[in-house]
Amino acid sequence: MHADAALEQFWSECRAVVPGLPEAAPEAWAFGATAEHADGLLALMLAGTKTATASSLWDYEHTGEPLPEVGWLSIVLDGGGAPRALIETTAVEVVPFDRVSAAHAFAEGEGDRTLEYWREVHERYWRRYSDSPRGFEPDMPVVCEAFRVLHAATP
Repeated sequence: MHADAALEQFWSECRAVVPGLPEAAPEAWAFGATAEHADGLLALMLAGTKTATASSLWDYEHTGEPLPEVGWLSIVLDGGGAPRALIETTAVEVVPFDRVSAAHAFAEGEGDRTLEYWREVHERYWRRYSDSPRGFEPDMPVVCEAFRVLHAATP
């Protein structure tokens, strides 16, 4: 199925099961920078382990994309670009990398869910994949976003 058709079909499904959704589909995106990473993080989210994510504020500034806001809807794609879940942003906070909380690291659901693991993985990620030429700094601003799954596609 063509990607646009799959998104349209998924959005129709969402609108049928979640009352009050708008007619226009929200932005669709995948976690991570690779298909494998996207699938791994998606699996954590679908299992209920991952209820938060983090992004570089510098990346948002560099690309011109708007920051997420509470109440925003997003369609999360798998590594192959298929729509797999509808999420709603429930909280957004911008904090320096070295001030991200252990609670946020735990909510991201990765590895052993410790702040130490979170810092190691995210520093490596932003050093390698950042859109911004500023890359990584220990006090860089991080967009900490919490979300909830409103609907997941049946596999």
